[in-house]
Amino acid sequence: MKIKIAVSGLNNTDNPAPGVPVIRAIKNHPDFEGEIIGLHYDNLEPGIYMEDIKSRSYLIPYPSEGVDNLLNRLTQIHEKEKIDVIIPTLDSELYGFIKISDKLNEMGIKTFLPTYPNLEVRSKDKLWEFGKKYNINVPKTEIINSLQELNSSAKKMKYPIVVKGLFYEAHVCHTFDQVEVNYYSILNKWGLPIILQEYLVGDEYNVAAIGDGDGNTIGAVAMRKLYITDKGKGWAGVTIDDNNLINLTHDIIRNIKWRSGLEVEILKRNEDGKYYLLEINSRLPAWVYLTQQAGQNLPYALVELALGKPVKPFEGYEIGKMFVRCSYDLITDIKTFEKLSIFGEL
Repeated sequence: MKIKIAVSGLNNTDNPAPGVPVIRAIKNHPDFEGEIIGLHYDNLEPGIYMEDIKSRSYLIPYPSEGVDNLLNRLTQIHEKEKIDVIIPTLDSELYGFIKISDKLNEMGIKTFLPTYPNLEVRSKDKLWEFGKKYNINVPKTEIINSLQELNSSAKKMKYPIVVKGLFYEAHVCHTFDQVEVNYYSILNKWGLPIILQEYLVGDEYNVAAIGDGDGNTIGAVAMRKLYITDKGKGWAGVTIDDNNLINLTHDIIRNIKWRSGLEVEILKRNEDGKYYLLEINSRLPAWVYLTQQAGQNLPYALVELALGKPVKPFEGYEIGKMFVRCSYDLITDIKTFEKLSIFGEL
């Protein structure tokens, strides 16, 4: 059956979104027949200009512009494209897509999204409470909603401190001056609350996974970062065999009945070998193409779940499969960019 899938998050710079790797994984599945439609927020998102990634791409409104504008734009696109499935890949857009998911379903557009309770319980400002409830180690955390709280909380904590935004960004700070600078930087971009977190020394690991909404794990692949950029993004990584990581992910999915894709960030502390939960990201990660290459095509499984098909859980994956990101120039014509700017589609 030929299907048409729309995927957001085509940014593929040094802070890449998951859209392009999600598309690559879907197109690599032997059963996939159909077209990929891109949904972009900025006309300079590199995925728009990549060959063999999508058939067409459409500009959609930023989440800050409200769900009514999003629904109206998706309705216009659907009238042209007759979309079967939409996969939003960014944390910040999930609330809006969840809110309009019933209306999308009425239009014939399927999704497989987290629930509102899913998003709330794993939010960065709730993670400390989550860890205490389910007996999972989480670095000591302070939630900041004002400059006064920043001053008092920073004095309680041992440096270095990690300053985090609710959706994006994390900065390691060694002095209060650095804390204050990053506080204002994140505040201006993402607003409150802002999180101060204990900095732990150890190896960082990530697990990409999918939950079926009933507490079952459809698939989970663990990866160790080999190179981390100054933005904290893994630029190289390798699949590893560590049942502690996989079991912790299974526990999280079972405890909160996670629905859809997610990424679990975990640190193994050098001091005592204990595992600490750093974050639960509410979408598949930008390194998700590695899961397909290692034997678990999580993006395609997400498509099948959206279509209501039974999906058998994956068993195992190839250990030692490695990814290394690269940067290269995409050449296009200024007329192409002008067309995008005028019509909002390509």
